[in-house]
Amino acid sequence: MFYRVRTDQEIEQVINLAWCIWTEHYTPIIGAKQVEYMLNHFHSKAQIAQQINVDNYQYFLIKSETKEIGYIGLKIDKDALFLSKIYILGSARGTGVGRATIEFIKNLAEKNNRRKIYLTVNKYNNDAITAYAKFGFIKTGELCADIGGGYKMDDFQMELVF
Repeated sequence: MFYRVRTDQEIEQVINLAWCIWTEHYTPIIGAKQVEYMLNHFHSKAQIAQQINVDNYQYFLIKSETKEIGYIGLKIDKDALFLSKIYILGSARGTGVGRATIEFIKNLAEKNNRRKIYLTVNKYNNDAITAYAKFGFIKTGELCADIGGGYKMDDFQMELVF
């Protein structure tokens, strides 16, 4: 179900999923122009390759039987696991994939002797915030960052300690 992204072709699969998921899910939250800006700047082939090859991130494709339905991007930090990206196609949400993905991430954290996972989530992404809370994440702070292009990321930080 979870396959480590290592090749250019797999990075392309991540990018294709990102465009599909972000366009569908985030356009009502942040608008089409910011979605396009963020995809071009944070989900580009160069950016993902940089994260994997230089910044020590790990990406995984999430597959159902024969097709990719989402992806995650994470980094093992000094004391915790940073969950940078977790995106699942709308058609696959509500099927247990999210829970299985969180369990996979928790297992990965444990294998690396980490007992905390943290992430950031847009303050207006109510569905994701509700899902994270169901999995045991709690809000631990707020972040507002200028990301260029006249855009800001206005997020909650959430964490899960287990």
